[in-house]
Amino acid sequence: ISADGLPAAEGVPVLRPDAAADGPELPAGAHPLDPAYVIYTSGSTGRPKGVEVPRGAVAGLIEGLEATGALRAEPGVVGWNASISFDASVPQWSRICRGDTVLVIGEEHRADPARLAALLAEHAVTDFDLTPSHWELLREPFAGARVPRLFMGGEAVPERTWRELADGGIDALNLYGPTECTVEAVTAPISGPGPHLGEPMPDVRLYLLDEKLAPVPDGVVGELYLAGPGLAHGYVGRPGLTAERFVADPSGGPGARMYRTGDQARRGEGGRLEYVGRVDRQVKLRGYRVELGEVEHALAGLAGVRAAAVTVHEPAPGDRRLAGYVTGSVTAAELTERLRATVPAHLVPSVITVLDALPLTPNGKVDLAALPAPAAVEEGSPASAGGVAEQVAEVWSTVLGVTDVRPGDDFFSLGGHSIAALRVVHLLRRRLGIELQLRHLLDSADLAAFTATVERAVAAGTAAPRPALTARARVVGA
Repeated sequence: ISADGLPAAEGVPVLRPDAAADGPELPAGAHPLDPAYVIYTSGSTGRPKGVEVPRGAVAGLIEGLEATGALRAEPGVVGWNASISFDASVPQWSRICRGDTVLVIGEEHRADPARLAALLAEHAVTDFDLTPSHWELLREPFAGARVPRLFMGGEAVPERTWRELADGGIDALNLYGPTECTVEAVTAPISGPGPHLGEPMPDVRLYLLDEKLAPVPDGVVGELYLAGPGLAHGYVGRPGLTAERFVADPSGGPGARMYRTGDQARRGEGGRLEYVGRVDRQVKLRGYRVELGEVEHALAGLAGVRAAAVTVHEPAPGDRRLAGYVTGSVTAAELTERLRATVPAHLVPSVITVLDALPLTPNGKVDLAALPAPAAVEEGSPASAGGVAEQVAEVWSTVLGVTDVRPGDDFFSLGGHSIAALRVVHLLRRRLGIELQLRHLLDSADLAAFTATVERAVAAGTAAPRPALTARARVVGA
């Protein structure tokens, strides 16, 4: 594409090779420590903070991915799946600099698994970045088809997903790294033993430390610290928070820093680095310190469970209890019984709710704040026994995390977005066996109008049965 064919944005000059001598000039020289971008992230505090990342760190990210084999030597076609406001987009757009082709995926494809799978095949996409939760939506459209190399991050990979990808011969990578460390810092192929983080990329130093910043022995949970040239400068305009999270690295040279990730991990069997959970998700219940991530890991490891989330609920003032949420072909009673046989009693949730899907944030992560109240969705509810109207209302309630929906309620006024709409359509397709499209929900004025559309689809007949998940061929050259 020629620059001459591009319109100039208002107030932004278009730079052309034949620009006059008195016209805009390209920078004479950029330093690796010059800022490349600022991305705002709320983190655990909820107050947005701008993470300033230097140019050299972005270049080092691509070099590190190449050195580990995550990026092939030959040019590829990468699907730009993440929003530009999230740091997951950085490895995608920055790959233009190494000669890769970037396919920008529009929201209309990103929100429709079947259309997205067709688009990736049409453009022969070789690399695709996504969260484990997003994979759950794509696994059916990809059944029997060629799957690009998957760059999986943003969440811990569940045991079942790891096994499915590894046993299915799918070329996939598990990537870990916070925004403050330029997106990716640790990588592992999704193969062999169960979920683990892998090893740090070149120039990344990784420490597992206790509260006194002393290394923890193998098998003991510690907090993850990362160091190296990939660290961000800090938080824009917030020197106090920068000093709190970017601390001196006692193992580095003068002025070396390391970043407190707030993530907990341990060296498990064979020295494999295993993710445990967030430091800020540690709670104290009845005198016990409980890692919610540990409980989620235990639930997700049970047969029949596809995904799990755990929160704390308070049925009465001062009475704090664990609440578990799972998806899969299971019942709450059997899960509780099996969990009691594997973990201490204080780690067993007092109530487990089986959902058709966990609510997701717009960037594809599990939205813990949107989970319904534990008593809002229980086995034997209208989800399994009621009529079409009751099932549609229950699906809205599940996906949106609200306990009561009315016929005149608007989906987006209740907090819905495109990913949530996709979940609704996906769940109703599976439950009712109908042909239903995303536009049917987007074009509906309220719950009553959408319910009428679903009822007409039910009356018209059922859809084709759900395809079985089969092994996929690897991308040529993988």
